[in-house]
Amino acid sequence: MMQIKTPDIGVDKATVAEIMVKVGDTIAVDDSIVLLESDKASVEVPSTSAGVVKSISVAEGDSVSEGAVLIEVESADSVQTNEAPVPTEAQKVEAVQAAPVAQANTVPSQSTETSAQTKAQTIEVKVPDIGVEKALVGEILVQVGDSIAVDDSIVVVESDKATVEVPSTVAGIVESVIVKEGDLVKEGVVLITVKTQGVEAVVSESVSSVTPSEAVQPIAEKTAVVATTTQAGPIEVVVPDLGVDKATISEILVSVGDTVEKDQSLCVAESDKASVEVPSTVAGVVKAIHVELNQAVKQGMALVTIEAQTSEVKAPQVQTTQASQVTAPAKPVAPQAQTVKANAQVAPVANGDKLSSAQQAENAKVYAGPAVRKLARELGVVLSQVQASGVHDRVVKDDVFAYVKTKLTAPQVAPQATAPAVASGLPSLPDFSSFGGGEVAPMTRLQQVSVPQLSLNNFIPQVTQFDHADITELEAWRGELKDGFKKQGVSLTILAFIAKAVAFLLKEEPYFAGHLADDQKGVLLRNEIHMGIAVATPDGLTVPVLRNPDQKSIKQIAIELGQLSQKARDKKLSPKDLQGANFTITSLGSIGGTAFTPLVNWPQVAILGISPATMQPVWNGKDFDPRLMLPLSLSYDHRVINGADAARFTNKLSKLLADIRNILL
Repeated sequence: MMQIKTPDIGVDKATVAEIMVKVGDTIAVDDSIVLLESDKASVEVPSTSAGVVKSISVAEGDSVSEGAVLIEVESADSVQTNEAPVPTEAQKVEAVQAAPVAQANTVPSQSTETSAQTKAQTIEVKVPDIGVEKALVGEILVQVGDSIAVDDSIVVVESDKATVEVPSTVAGIVESVIVKEGDLVKEGVVLITVKTQGVEAVVSESVSSVTPSEAVQPIAEKTAVVATTTQAGPIEVVVPDLGVDKATISEILVSVGDTVEKDQSLCVAESDKASVEVPSTVAGVVKAIHVELNQAVKQGMALVTIEAQTSEVKAPQVQTTQASQVTAPAKPVAPQAQTVKANAQVAPVANGDKLSSAQQAENAKVYAGPAVRKLARELGVVLSQVQASGVHDRVVKDDVFAYVKTKLTAPQVAPQATAPAVASGLPSLPDFSSFGGGEVAPMTRLQQVSVPQLSLNNFIPQVTQFDHADITELEAWRGELKDGFKKQGVSLTILAFIAKAVAFLLKEEPYFAGHLADDQKGVLLRNEIHMGIAVATPDGLTVPVLRNPDQKSIKQIAIELGQLSQKARDKKLSPKDLQGANFTITSLGSIGGTAFTPLVNWPQVAILGISPATMQPVWNGKDFDPRLMLPLSLSYDHRVINGADAARFTNKLSKLLADIRNILL
């Protein structure tokens, strides 16, 4: 039973406008079965197999995508096989007794005829039903001598309604091109002739070599066996061209006894440049695995042995004891095997797509044929990234292979930033060669990733509010506690107290922990507080996230700050450790400075900068007292936060830090 599925029609989805067959109909290859409509064109889907329609899987009005089953067809060969009369026992005996030796001598000549039938033949590829009466040949995509496969585009035809690439229905060598650019063609017009390769000649040769004395033996049985083994048996799958000299097997995806489909991944090969999944070249059962984990492999080495499935070939049902039928089954072998081969070539790959719907939609906009699009889906290639070498910037198979090879051999590029890249709007650098020149010093990976995120600040109208907090008593209390914390392996810094005070204040001032809505008509107020804490590392500044500081004690906060800082320095932060913050604190520690303007980290609307605390004289009404003053720099998005609100925020924070006991009230 063959399933006819929706081919690549250049769009994500189309609507079934008309079903052109019904259950019980006998159809041939290329007969139209359904009419699909999209907002771009109407396309009749041809059958890829001949036979009797057994079921229809869609209804008019259904929305279908590539790979969806349209109908099921029982092949004509299987129908004939099932209906063939079975000789009676009496007929078998009579046939054996009546078979003369002279009849046996005719075997070679008959076999010679069969051999001729199975040799390569020239097939005409014609214009299919393209939905219009006439169309113009806009471009010829092949030339004489080209080797083509099934579904390779051969010409582009244009009408006033649509532009359609006509695929080849056979595989082989282009023998002649009948049409030329500018010709008007219609359904049934011959486009090209293709010389197919005869792969079943071995069957004829085996039969023709039978001696007269062997003619009374079950030759038909031998023929059936040969026909089967051309499509089945143990096949070695080897390492393909990976684009590198050697690679290491990092993962084996199958086990002995597993049933695999064609193009199903067998293992993962890794080099210092990339990881590649190696697909199976045949469908069948895994009989042996020739590689191990961490084994170094190169092109041509055997990976697995697969027993190819025999169900694809339906060998003729003959009686082994019947001498009169010695040569009869030999004739249909070649056409039948050829049909099976064609079907195997056009059969869609199950679960082979490695592209998202959005990427497939992007591929649909690129000038490429169905076979190229299929290859891109199987390899996970976005065609817009491929350099086209075909006529009129058409992407061909060689372009896809070249792109994949380049990716495998090129050094790995640093991951893209999570935020979308933003153009700086600045002109290019001037030429400094007249002024002594210079050389470009590479930025660290962390610095490179930060560039697009920081560029977003160009769109934020930011203001900075400066203030001082008296932390004299707070620092004295910290000094009393830190020795006890140190014995427990906990580093108690002033930052733990500041984070606790800010978290407490954010519960009262939720707008400072909110986000400007996309329509800029509202503010998204978060239900939880997650605080980004800037940490300096040798590679640059990174901002891990402290979760729910408002729900934790100062000791818990101190412990987690130490853990996050260590993970940042060891480069062990996970993506989750860097996500979800709605407020940020950045501290210069003991580096120096009196104040600075921290940049708001979009989509946040506020960030607090801490400079080193210094002893300063503070007038108490009678004289000056030495007080430990902590500089505060609060930058905020002026679209969300007013200046007066920012001033009140820093004032409240200063009071909390002056007497941390206020948090308990």
